[in-house]
Amino acid sequence: MAYMWLALAILFEVCGTTFMKLSEGYTRLGPTIAVAVFYILSFGSLGISLKNLQVSIAYAIWSGVGMVLIAVIGILFFKEDLNWMKAVCLMLIIAGVMGLQFSGNTHG
Repeated sequence: MAYMWLALAILFEVCGTTFMKLSEGYTRLGPTIAVAVFYILSFGSLGISLKNLQVSIAYAIWSGVGMVLIAVIGILFFKEDLNWMKAVCLMLIIAGVMGLQFSGNTHG
């Protein structure tokens, strides 16, 4: 169950960051409100997941997976560039998250 809450926290964080881009520097009211709502939901879900997960593991997964998903959204929807360095760095983030996940026991 803890990983379901963590997955929701990641989903809400990615939505919040996407709406942050769509808010155009917080000049558009609707997307700005969405940023606040999604981040509240994200932190709430992350907090619930921490009842049963180690903070180092949960935060690494939350931030790492969120970064990779945001990078993919940036490339696919906001026409950001993808070069070999960005691809290698994204793979290193994934490897780091996986390494932390497999490095210790979680109790969730």
